[in-house]
Amino acid sequence: MAWREGELFTVTDLKQYYYCQRILYYHRCLPDVRPTTVKMGVAIRRHEDEPKRAMRRTMHLEGLEQADRYFDVSLVSHALGLSGQVDELIVHEGQLIPVDYKLARREGTHFRVQLVAYALMAEEQYQMTVQKGLIYLIQARKTVEIRITSQLRKKVTDALVEMRRIAETERMPTPPESVKPCLECEFRRFCNDVV
Repeated sequence: MAWREGELFTVTDLKQYYYCQRILYYHRCLPDVRPTTVKMGVAIRRHEDEPKRAMRRTMHLEGLEQADRYFDVSLVSHALGLSGQVDELIVHEGQLIPVDYKLARREGTHFRVQLVAYALMAEEQYQMTVQKGLIYLIQARKTVEIRITSQLRKKVTDALVEMRRIAETERMPTPPESVKPCLECEFRRFCNDVV
């Protein structure tokens, strides 16, 4: 499937790119091939229940108890060529704080980059600067605060340039340096060069 000018990536595409560039390749260049795993189904079901639980949480951060909280907020940035739906958007004292729920025990770079992408889209959409975001780790029942730094912003914009190149050329990226992401990957059987 050829890349079309003006087409938007999703924030999930960006997260997957940072986890393994080949997942982006399979999603964008071979869209009819989409295996699913049991873990993916569990994550979807747990994710659907989180807004109810989140209403009872204060994110364990002082000062956010009285904040306005909005769930499943759609965001889009035509400047970045990106769209997505952030799990929660907190508005507190003129600040926007995106919150992403993850069925995980710890945060990884791919989660941080996804959160920063939500921050960039929220900034564009609401014309407000986002200084921090939160990742709520469902399995650990822990909130991690992420500063929205210039280095993380650059990771997002650089990745989007490379993602567009992969989609336009339809060339399979090299495998990841570590095979650890491959162990539970739904596309593992498609990568014959990974042990």
